[in-house]
Amino acid sequence: MIVAGIGCRRGAAAPDIEAAIRAALTRAGIRAADLTAIATSTAKQAEPGIAAAAAKLGLRIKLIPHAELKAVGARVATRSDRVLALFGVPSLAEAAALAAAGPSARLIAARLVVGAATCALAASEAAP
Repeated sequence: MIVAGIGCRRGAAAPDIEAAIRAALTRAGIRAADLTAIATSTAKQAEPGIAAAAAKLGLRIKLIPHAELKAVGARVATRSDRVLALFGVPSLAEAAALAAAGPSARLIAARLVVGAATCALAASEAAP
């Protein structure tokens, strides 16, 4: 299972989100076809850019509740003071990817910023 965790500024456009995902995939040497899902906070569920990017890539969106993000917060690799103040975790993209990929997940690409979006990738042996 490979999950793309997404963070973004309010109103981020789908092309920024897609570009962040593609950049993270390139950094990790992974094909887009190998992605299992996109994950983000339940607080981002109304973001049309995330929904449009997921639809274009043919991926489902896993919405991660705040408590699950916080539970993996200590395992993230990067830190944004802004995100910490807003979401209580140092990296929304990394926390979402780790939480969605399951308890055995590991980061395979730390948060990467592209325009108004961030993407991190996590992998596990768990079934989708």
